[in-house]
Amino acid sequence: MIKKVLLATAASALVATAASAADLPRRAAPPPVFTPVPVFTWTGFYAGLESAYTFTDNQRITTTGLTAVTAGNVQAGRRPGLVTTSQDGIANIGGTAGYNYQFTPGSGIVVGVANSIDWTDITKNRFILGAPLAGGVLPNPSQYRQSLDWLGTLTGRVGYAFDRFLVYGTGGLAYGNVFHDVNFYNPAGTLQFAGRYDDFKIGYAYGGGIEFALPTDSFLNTFAVGRYLGIKYDAITIKAEYIHYDLGSQNVLVNAIPGVGTGAYLSRFKTEGNIVRAGFNYKFGGF
Repeated sequence: MIKKVLLATAASALVATAASAADLPRRAAPPPVFTPVPVFTWTGFYAGLESAYTFTDNQRITTTGLTAVTAGNVQAGRRPGLVTTSQDGIANIGGTAGYNYQFTPGSGIVVGVANSIDWTDITKNRFILGAPLAGGVLPNPSQYRQSLDWLGTLTGRVGYAFDRFLVYGTGGLAYGNVFHDVNFYNPAGTLQFAGRYDDFKIGYAYGGGIEFALPTDSFLNTFAVGRYLGIKYDAITIKAEYIHYDLGSQNVLVNAIPGVGTGAYLSRFKTEGNIVRAGFNYKFGGF
């Protein structure tokens, strides 16, 4: 009898313990911590280096005479009334700096502003012989020189980013230093008229380009010069862009050399062309 009571008591205690254990919270592994993958954004300041190819096509130089005699010389073809020049050359080096803002990280609209300056150093000389004078006298030589020492652009830009790939259009201010030189000689080769302009000019520019941000694990980042100079950056970007610039027209007064010529001419130079830039930028901040 006593054994039955003890067995019943032990069974009751075992059932009660099991029931209590069932009421306790179950031990489960903690949920995994979600770490979002960083999304690239073009927002931030940037600066870099570039090289450029500059070319012009049929820049116009028109000349008019300011007296009856000089006007007659232009009309008769002894002095050229219209000359066109073409220039091209590779800029030695240039630099750029600016800021971008992207409205939505990843893919989305990007707006920004950029200032670039390139040492173009392109020059064109034109030497022209005028129509022969009556009586077999040799024609009058005329010489024009036109050059663009350097070119800068301060432009806004609007584009669309496909993650690390950016396509954009740009437009704004163009500025640079231009040089115009005119020398008219008599048939004997003596300088008869001369005029010159060498100064700063302002105009406008527009164009577009593409830019690609290299992934941080790209082997191309090993070629980033700035990393060896202690420059901290979030990304290296490579770019290519086309810009059309127009610095307007400039009148050059071509005066007679005392004792050699009389009267004067007016030559009007047009400075307009294209520049193709390629380079890289360091992008600071933005993640």
